Amino acid sequence: MTPPPLPRVPWTSVLLLVALGAGTVRARRRLRAIPVLPVTPPAAAGVPRAAGWRLLTARGVEPDAATFLAACAYAEAEGLRVLDLLPADLPAERALGLLRLVDPARYRQDRLGAGRGAGFAVLVTEEVLARAGVEPGDPRPEPAELLALTRRLKEYAADATGLAVAPGLSCGGAGDPGGPARAAELRAQGLPPAALASAQLGGLALLAGVAVRQGRWGAAAAGLYWLQPYLVLGGPGSPLRPAGLGRATAARPLRSLGSGLRTAAAARRDAAPDGASEAARAAAYRADLAEGAGRFLEPRRTDCPWCGGDRLTVRVRMPDLLQAKPGRFTLERCEDCGHVFQNPRLTPEGLEFYYRDFYDGRGGEGTGTVFGTQGAAYRGRAEMLLPHADPATWLDVGTGHGHFCNAARDVWPQTRFDGLDMGEGVREAERRGWVESGYLGQFPEFAPKLAGQYEVVSMYHYLEHTREPLAELDAAAAVLAPGGLLAIELPDPQSRMARLLGPLWLPWFQPQHQHLMPAANLREALADRGFTVIAEEHGPAHQGNDFFGAVAFAATRVSPDPDRPWGPGPTPRARLLAHAVRVAALPCFAAAVALDTLRSAVARRTDGGNAYRMLARKDVP
Repeated sequence: MTPPPLPRVPWTSVLLLVALGAGTVRARRRLRAIPVLPVTPPAAAGVPRAAGWRLLTARGVEPDAATFLAACAYAEAEGLRVLDLLPADLPAERALGLLRLVDPARYRQDRLGAGRGAGFAVLVTEEVLARAGVEPGDPRPEPAELLALTRRLKEYAADATGLAVAPGLSCGGAGDPGGPARAAELRAQGLPPAALASAQLGGLALLAGVAVRQGRWGAAAAGLYWLQPYLVLGGPGSPLRPAGLGRATAARPLRSLGSGLRTAAAARRDAAPDGASEAARAAAYRADLAEGAGRFLEPRRTDCPWCGGDRLTVRVRMPDLLQAKPGRFTLERCEDCGHVFQNPRLTPEGLEFYYRDFYDGRGGEGTGTVFGTQGAAYRGRAEMLLPHADPATWLDVGTGHGHFCNAARDVWPQTRFDGLDMGEGVREAERRGWVESGYLGQFPEFAPKLAGQYEVVSMYHYLEHTREPLAELDAAAAVLAPGGLLAIELPDPQSRMARLLGPLWLPWFQPQHQHLMPAANLREALADRGFTVIAEEHGPAHQGNDFFGAVAFAATRVSPDPDRPWGPGPTPRARLLAHAVRVAALPCFAAAVALDTLRSAVARRTDGGNAYRMLARKDVP
């Protein structure tokens, strides 16, 4: 007798149920971790001091004096300089969105984390406002403007920003945002409105599908989504009591559908950049390209800049896959020493042209967001020195906006971090307090002024960008005190992924990377300058972006940003193609993340990867 078939497991519904359940539990745990201000300020120490504090509120929000004083007292007791106040009647979807973004238990300690809040009231010291260049005034801001301000202020109080529920504060009748308001608020937080609206609509469609097709498991998943606002925010002990929570819960599917559709439509309307600044930027690029991109390249050299050998072979040829600016670039390899270099290389004018709008300007926000996600890598770099030194002074060369220095303070809280870079971001790093002193200019030019002043000099993913890396090593030797440490991290041109992915290997990073040197070459160059290598890491330095970067490069190659000011100009067909490519690339990006996770695990276990770190001590005469 044939046994009956096993019942089919509705895995989609089960996975959705697990994910929604975990998200609900996480949101409720995070909610309980948000501190609550006392209804009246503590009187044990007398009247709380309000001098030096400003409370910035959105339109329609009217805090009372007791809330202001209680917030001041709490912030001073906790050593905070920025405190976002959550109204007790914060609407349900706003509250759930905030709890998805913020883990209150880690928020303050995450020095690189983005500033988040409810968008209704922010308490901030006048000192932070002054450093951030903010002059509050009338009219009062909209929630989106206050969210953007909170994000900025946390950069100036990286480890002194917190959240608290203010029971006496009301959001002034504001409801859950939708349409243009929600798109503006997402954009203010550095989040992509179109992508998130599409994800919301796709999730609703998936839930509806499983509810119809997968029986009770599908209905359970849809029901859990439906009840989530009440499960998280309802019941006794909740510090937030959203007005109309029952109605918001009952109408959640329809409200989410309407909000997603309106937000997607608003995001599409606002997608194309416009305005005088974009027109001026496009005109400047047209002028730069009037004579062609070839003028940005020097004559090709016939010998290796590292060893002088003349046996050169082409390693890879590729266009600009970072920004899709015009031009084509060649990396050649020296068969004598293995050094890989851009040949012909860019002129100084070419470097300015291809760097423009990448780390600042049009692309500055996106690049800053990427750097802000690298906290684990920054800590790994800082921790490499733990067995070898306790530095009082540290100069980070190529510091950008100072992200590494900011994160490294968790490892070296007593160290003075200074930064040097060619971009204006180093000045911003100084204003934020991420570096003590910011030097703007070329490292070799500063070397005589800084000679012997530092116990540590770091060059993390810097040497490959320079025109003369050996001169940069000479400058480091001059700046370091005897016995000082030089820390370097570089892409490894001998990585297996470089051969597998060819032009799509992210660390080629053309046209910005000028030189990629094997570890043996760097060890030899350091020895020639009086250094002894005391530590070397390959697996821990691996950056898990090989496959993700390849997908991103391929998407840029097929369909560059139609609104790029150096391009031919946007057309409906170009925008439609770009949208289609982004949608089609989503499963590829998901697969790439999985492959990169596996690749990173293997790289760290086998001490191989796409980068390496080297720590060298300057010999004492």
